[in-house]
Amino acid sequence: MFKKLTVTALVALLAVPAQAETYGVLMKTLSNPFWGAMELGVRDGANEAGVEYYLQAVESDQAAEPQLNVCNTMLERQPDAMITAAINSTILLPCLKRATEMGIPVVDLDGNLDHKIATDAGVDIAFSIGSDNVAAGAQGAEWLVSQVGADAKGPILVIEGLSGNVTGQKRANGFSEKLAELAPGLEIVASLPGDWDRGKAANITNDILTANPELVAIFAANDGMALGAVETVYAAGKGDQVTVIGVDGNSDAVKSIKSGRLNASVAQLPYLVGKQAVEMVKAGGEQPDWIYVPTMVLTKEVLEGGSDPMLEYVK
Repeated sequence: MFKKLTVTALVALLAVPAQAETYGVLMKTLSNPFWGAMELGVRDGANEAGVEYYLQAVESDQAAEPQLNVCNTMLERQPDAMITAAINSTILLPCLKRATEMGIPVVDLDGNLDHKIATDAGVDIAFSIGSDNVAAGAQGAEWLVSQVGADAKGPILVIEGLSGNVTGQKRANGFSEKLAELAPGLEIVASLPGDWDRGKAANITNDILTANPELVAIFAANDGMALGAVETVYAAGKGDQVTVIGVDGNSDAVKSIKSGRLNASVAQLPYLVGKQAVEMVKAGGEQPDWIYVPTMVLTKEVLEGGSDPMLEYVK
């Protein structure tokens, strides 16, 4: 037998707000300013969308097994969506398969998952959001050629990301292919994985610069590695000879560019990626498989000019 509610009790019951959606957000590492900027975007996007979120990260861009463990732990809270930036294209698949089986939408943050591999593993990706990494690498090559000329000749070093990571591979491939098209006289003498590590990139640069003292430029698949390369180039007294280009546009890179050391960074606008990821999940409905956020080349001139409207998203 149902208990009758008084008018006062009924009004009080109807006044109870519906529980906000809660999203699980798994990033790589907050020790990298790139992911720190993306966290700011997630926070602002969640505030504007009226959703809750809990965020986890691991200690480094290379901590693949720990990231899987964190993913499984986060899934126990049964979030309304899992927004994940996988360290490589396979490590999180067992966890994300469970999410799919639980009916939890999976969002690929920063485009780190291969859709075919994920589908074969039983993972349903709602959408991937991030920069077009092939285009970002190509932008780096276009900017380099704009500085040295299409007739330039000489050796080039490419420092890739973590071996097996699709993001770094796409950036390196985009750079290499566009460079071959625009300036065939610039020869890539080495393309080596720097594992997103600043120190390893510095050592690679030292080895290649020793073997190729006329090195023209270095393209690094993220800013941390680019800054490691810059340290070696300046230590060798070749800061005026070797052009160094990174990718991400993080706060450390911006400082280095302003000081005249790092020459350029293809800014990924991670703040915008994080913000839009949350907004797209909240909007629901069918989304494109891939959502690309614009990129821009940051240089000292661009930063000092301050007129590009996209600069508002550089955090």
